[in-house]
Amino acid sequence: MPLPRAMRRLRNLAIAVLIERDLSGKADLAEVVSTMTSLAEFAVQHHVTALTEEFIERHGTPIGQDSGKRQDLIVLGMGKLGGGELNVSSDIDLIFVYPEDGETQTTQPDQKSLSNHEFFTRLGKRLIKDIADITEDGFTFRVDMALRPNGNSGPLVASFGMVEEYLLVQGREWERYAWVKARALTGDPDEIAALEAIIKPFVYRRYLDFGAIEAMRGMHAQIRAEVVRQETRHPERSHNVKLGRGGIREIEFLSQVFQLIRGGRDTELRDRSTRTTLRTLAAKQLLDPDEVDQLLEAYTFLRNLEHRLQYLEDAQTHTLPVSDEDRLVVANMMGYADTAALLDALETRRKFVAASFDAIFAEKSGQEGDKEDNQAASQVTLAPNDDLDSLQTSLEGLGYTNPREAAQRLLTTLQSSRLQSLPEASRNRVIALINSALPLVASCPDAQNDTLNRLLDFFETIARRAAYLALLTEYPHALRRVVRMMHSSGWAAQYLTRHPILLDELLDDRTLRAAPDWSAFSAELQRQMDATEGDTERQMDTLREMHHAQLMRLLAQDLEGDLSVERLADHLSCLADILVGATVKAAWQTIPKRHREVPKFAVIAYGKLGGKELGYASDLDVIFLYDDDDQEAPAYYSKLAQRFITWMTSHTAAGILFDVDIALRPDGASGLLVTSVTSFEKYQMESAWLWEHQALTRARFCAGDADIGARFESIREAVLRKPREEASLKHEVLAMRKRLREAHPNASTLFDLKHDEGGMIDIEFMVQYLILRHAAQYAELVPDIGNIALLKLCGKLGLINSELAEKTADAYRKFRKLQHQVRLQGADKARVAPQRVEKDVTAVTQLWAEIFA
Repeated sequence: MPLPRAMRRLRNLAIAVLIERDLSGKADLAEVVSTMTSLAEFAVQHHVTALTEEFIERHGTPIGQDSGKRQDLIVLGMGKLGGGELNVSSDIDLIFVYPEDGETQTTQPDQKSLSNHEFFTRLGKRLIKDIADITEDGFTFRVDMALRPNGNSGPLVASFGMVEEYLLVQGREWERYAWVKARALTGDPDEIAALEAIIKPFVYRRYLDFGAIEAMRGMHAQIRAEVVRQETRHPERSHNVKLGRGGIREIEFLSQVFQLIRGGRDTELRDRSTRTTLRTLAAKQLLDPDEVDQLLEAYTFLRNLEHRLQYLEDAQTHTLPVSDEDRLVVANMMGYADTAALLDALETRRKFVAASFDAIFAEKSGQEGDKEDNQAASQVTLAPNDDLDSLQTSLEGLGYTNPREAAQRLLTTLQSSRLQSLPEASRNRVIALINSALPLVASCPDAQNDTLNRLLDFFETIARRAAYLALLTEYPHALRRVVRMMHSSGWAAQYLTRHPILLDELLDDRTLRAAPDWSAFSAELQRQMDATEGDTERQMDTLREMHHAQLMRLLAQDLEGDLSVERLADHLSCLADILVGATVKAAWQTIPKRHREVPKFAVIAYGKLGGKELGYASDLDVIFLYDDDDQEAPAYYSKLAQRFITWMTSHTAAGILFDVDIALRPDGASGLLVTSVTSFEKYQMESAWLWEHQALTRARFCAGDADIGARFESIREAVLRKPREEASLKHEVLAMRKRLREAHPNASTLFDLKHDEGGMIDIEFMVQYLILRHAAQYAELVPDIGNIALLKLCGKLGLINSELAEKTADAYRKFRKLQHQVRLQGADKARVAPQRVEKDVTAVTQLWAEIFA
């Protein structure tokens, strides 16, 4: 029996079985769509194999002109076929592609050579005919080729080069939506991978692409207009469950807009299945899980209804039948007693889908919560040609306290070359955003002009980035957050201006205000690092992007007053630990001929990271230890340490991760980059300076081999518990404190919270002295529990006056809080008016005098 006839009979049998299983409740939606998808794949693959053999026998083997290799037709399944969710009576959307141009290589005198393009064109035409022509056995599948480059006016088949040029030069926004589903059904795996590498940059942007919302909104409007036109001309064709309001297409758009926005950065969002993508959105909290459950239920209902409409006459229809009798049949197939009950159930689901769709795609200018902002914004409308006086008048109307200065800064921005060189549409969008922001800035209680300056710097930075302009236009509440953040913190303003990709983090209250889940963060980071293994640049960007995103969430919570300074430092330190560990693991994988799969290597944290007092922009003070007898180990671990520093400190497209300071390693700048545990122990016990033992009081295992971490902790305890003579210990600590003070003179009238007498370093030196002096007798002083807890413990043990210990601990907490506030405003030095800390400084100096008298 000829293959086309056999395939049609197989299809008829499969459809009959599916209908029976579906309507009897034996098969669910997943079985129906996966069976139809598998049947289509089977048909395409077997026909391509058979036709290729036939055409090679007639015309020879197609050979690539560059590679000299045999060429095969790659058939791409698009739409629901590509997504593995094919209907029972659906067209199959196909695109035909081949790798290289060239000619067929003949081996017989009666073979007629063809160009590769002609060979595959003829093959493609026969494939369509064999699958789609209607015979006495019906058809296998209807075939639609309209999604190919240039649509029905384009060539039937395209080489890789043609596809790449088309997508780069002519590819339109709606085609990105279509190519998300593209899946190769035939072809060599290596050639398929090469084709996917061409497609991926077109579909998925490396940045968060919020411009996709506007593009898909426009596409949806065109579809809806066509449906309305058809329903107006043919009222009997009502209730389009696919393209109508609240229909299947809106659920597909909901899932795919997130793919287009975020898929460039998150590979988990690249799945071709609508159902799988929706579940992923729920798992990532990008959509509410309850909402996703209802969307999936509605999707199942609508797809099941779509199938029952198609079961009536094996027709590709999506609207309810005209006759009442047929409508009742459909209702009964859906499990309803009458048509009215079916329509009620349909309407309930369509309303929910439409509401979910509108929450993402509706125009945002009048959304709830923006009423006051819109009323204020109506008081001023900037124009590119406004002069200084008109701008001043507008700002006076908004209530600016220094309108002339603000107007001058605004005029500078409006006339800047950066803004003037923009395309008109982009320039108008920037001006519209400034219009929206001006009343928000005016509502700030103070520092209006500082806030305006920061905001205008930010707008100038993102002026050429359409995605960021689209985000702030689509989500006015994100613009409000930007203004609040820039008003609250100069450091935050600079950080957001350097990393505008973090705007995405300001959209969702649930993720922005949620307490960090460090286990989940660590697992997600490792998953993304594993997914891009071998791509060093991408892995370095992943580390930075995830660090910056988490930092932005902590910053938002901090500025809202949700975090104490101590809790924030704990979070920042934990975040750094995770990033350090992931960097060590990834950097080790880049070392060729490494002698073991898991390095016996550890990172030890000192300073602020060691004491878990990390700030937003703190350096990482670290040293590197190893415990490995292999003769090549020192060289391998030295290379690992060097690569670790490079991964941390390099400036990539995503910025920098951390600055790293390794000056505390044994023998300092003249010492080896990495040290064996044995050598480290010997150095600490026999050769280290006292200041190095002071530093050891704020040191801990950070990441890497846990056994080395345990060895380090035992060495640290042994060193800190060494008996020390009081007089010489005091002399050396005081001498070091003097050198530090001389290195940081303060000629201002302000009090330096860190370096001045009675400040933070005095407190830290007292704690370090008390540990080194008394840990031999009191083992409880050894654990790295932080300066505040250690001061209180020393008071409890009777080593210092307990009342002064409490006051000094409170002073340290206050100093840290003030230092944090000053740094958030972008100041280089943490200095305040002396009267703000007078009582605290007195307590610190009194305790200093008691200890070092």
